[in-house]
Amino acid sequence: MQMHNSACAVRLCCTDALTTLFGTSLEKIPMPHETPLIATLAIGLALAFALGAAAHRLRLPVIVGYLAAGIGIGPFTPGFVADQKIAAELAEVGVILLMFGVGLHFSFKDLLSVRNIAIPGALGQVGVTVLMGAGVGAALGWPLGAGLIFGLCLSVASTVVLLRALQEHRLVETPRGRIAVGWLIVEDLVMVLALVLLPPLAGYLGGQPSETGLSARLPLLDTGEQMWGALLTTALMVASFVVLMIVLGRRIVPWLLHWTAHTGSRELFRLSVLAAALGIAFGAAKLFGVSFALGAFLAGVVLAESPLSSQAARETLPLRDAFAVLFFVSVGMLFNPAVLVNEPFALIATVMIIVVGKSAAAYLIVRAFGHPRDVAITISASLSQIGEFSFILVVLGVSLGILADAARDLVVAGAIISITINPFLFGLLGRFAGSPLPNDQSGLAASRQQSTSAHVVLVGHGQLGLRISRYLIEKGIPLIVGDAEPERLSGLRAMGISVHSGNTGEPDFLQKLEFAKARAFVVAIPDPLEAGHLIAYARATNPALKIVAQADEAEAEGYLVERGANAVLNGTDELGRAMAIAAAEPRHASG
Repeated sequence: MQMHNSACAVRLCCTDALTTLFGTSLEKIPMPHETPLIATLAIGLALAFALGAAAHRLRLPVIVGYLAAGIGIGPFTPGFVADQKIAAELAEVGVILLMFGVGLHFSFKDLLSVRNIAIPGALGQVGVTVLMGAGVGAALGWPLGAGLIFGLCLSVASTVVLLRALQEHRLVETPRGRIAVGWLIVEDLVMVLALVLLPPLAGYLGGQPSETGLSARLPLLDTGEQMWGALLTTALMVASFVVLMIVLGRRIVPWLLHWTAHTGSRELFRLSVLAAALGIAFGAAKLFGVSFALGAFLAGVVLAESPLSSQAARETLPLRDAFAVLFFVSVGMLFNPAVLVNEPFALIATVMIIVVGKSAAAYLIVRAFGHPRDVAITISASLSQIGEFSFILVVLGVSLGILADAARDLVVAGAIISITINPFLFGLLGRFAGSPLPNDQSGLAASRQQSTSAHVVLVGHGQLGLRISRYLIEKGIPLIVGDAEPERLSGLRAMGISVHSGNTGEPDFLQKLEFAKARAFVVAIPDPLEAGHLIAYARATNPALKIVAQADEAEAEGYLVERGANAVLNGTDELGRAMAIAAAEPRHASG
């Protein structure tokens, strides 16, 4: 009570002071109109940033912070409550862009390379998890349909969390890393299929068919014959959309990107990618009755065939990340913390299925296919969490009336707990599987390079970095190369050059570059903030290190010098000087 009175006194003092300053009472300043969208965006993103940064500081996945932000502005906690209708629509955009990103990075090549274990393994693990979820649902008195969908929500791992864990432990390019990624691709395809089939089957699973999309066009189904008819209708509609995308989409969309790229407008290029993603998703839902998710996924798959797909991914990444954050925040808003008290045993069972049950199933399946123990442990640790698809599916299940709110709360709570403890499970990986790369021959190639004593560190292997690495290799200079995109490093790895992929903000990635032993550091990335962070870290690690960086603007040059760079070259200046010299040279008469 005393604290409340003190807070009120402080607020009154501040109000009086500002009233004196501005000459009017703040309480009488009228709001021109309600701004629920701006409030939801501003407060949601600000809180997500604060809690995401706190999670990162604690070495936890930032998704945990985003979900916590949603809980903070949700209706079940005190304080500001965001507009749930607006948050739901923003989340829908987040789903579209998330699925577009999944499709954009989808690789049949990666899947086919490990198909003998990834396809049967993932399908078997999903089946076992669904049965375990149905068992928990039966124990809680839920209908069979609700238990099956609940188990399906618990069966798929988070793409973001899995890839980050593999990158931090240098496993992405190893055989077991490729198995984990292929396994995840199969799980994602199963979830895409579930998102397509769930609305028309909602009536048979204890819910109500969707009021929009294909389900709204079908009659109420009561018999098994009608159900198979509905499934056939759904399959025909989906097949029509897929054929249209394969026949026309794979030609029109890449052509559109190619044409836009030739305009020279980066803004138009970025806009064309977003228009394709959102437009195809919307058209798929309105014209073919399939979900936004499937439309966005196929848009990404089609776009992935374009030579400009990598550029498209980079250009749209900031917006995709922003709406992904809003998606996780909106999921957190739906979570009722009371489930922790009201359903403790159900929550324990949910977490055990995610962390122990499906991981054990994956371990046994991998071992049954003859793979060594370290591979089985890596796969099981990778899958011991749930994320994006789980949220999309559980929200759809609740909206169709198949799942109760309690099921959604259990899924969100299980995701938060499993994502939080997943890094610690990977930390135990070395104890049970030996060294991080005990049997992966692909990881040995990176260590076959000559001694890296007095080596050069190169971060960034795009067009500029590629030219730098070629020159240094020709000169026989020892080299360590880092880049955020593993595919850029494949050629160097084949040559035996020491390469590392990962987030430049992660301490583990920075330590692998061995700045303390280096003689020079070349920063070949265009982002001055990211480059400045790298330069400051390298300078603190090795005060005598020679650091050379690039810059596109004069302001960036000064900033990078302040951070510790010895030399900063402006690409525009250097190119302009070279072109001016070439133009000033006397023209030779042709013979």
